[in-house]
Amino acid sequence: MRRAELHLDSSAEQIMAMSAVSPRRWTRAEVDRLVDERPGYTPRYELIDGELLVTPAPSHRHQRIIFRLAQLLAPYLAEHRIGEIFLGPAELPLVMGERYEPDLFVIPLVDGRRAPDVLELTQALLICETLSPGSSRHDRITKRRAFQRNAVPEYWIIDGDAEAFEVWHPTDKGPAIVDERLIWLPAGALVPFELDVREFFASVAAGAELK
Repeated sequence: MRRAELHLDSSAEQIMAMSAVSPRRWTRAEVDRLVDERPGYTPRYELIDGELLVTPAPSHRHQRIIFRLAQLLAPYLAEHRIGEIFLGPAELPLVMGERYEPDLFVIPLVDGRRAPDVLELTQALLICETLSPGSSRHDRITKRRAFQRNAVPEYWIIDGDAEAFEVWHPTDKGPAIVDERLIWLPAGALVPFELDVREFFASVAAGAELK
């Protein structure tokens, strides 16, 4: 594991963000209307500090990465009764008046049980985003700052090209770049979740080959 300062290339700057076209501040009601009017689950609309973030449909590899991570996290969370996994486009109600739809997030259990109404929860144990050409700047800057500001204990940015995880905590000035072994010990857990990063990406590739 190492820490590094990230340098974004020009392609990462090409984000589908309507805020780049219109500098005005968006409201939650306006974004909800866009969500209601979209034909399916894409594009993804998120609202952070008045800025509208628009992300196109994820690639197949993007989806495989998130699905595989969910498969590995689920038994750990169930065994230790820590939390519950949700995948986008599920909404995470982190801040009133804003809208977040992370690729994957884990919310804590309430007295060892699932929360009766997820939309009443305003905290997450873990948030994960997988980088894509249309999301990298917001994942690494806009969303990361918001998650740190709101004390999300752990935020993972999955870089499929580099086959590494960028791990952020609320007070970090830079990410920990993990490309060998990822260890996560959420609040309330006595045993950590451990992930062999190289094996993880190999399993994603193997799954793709089977198709």
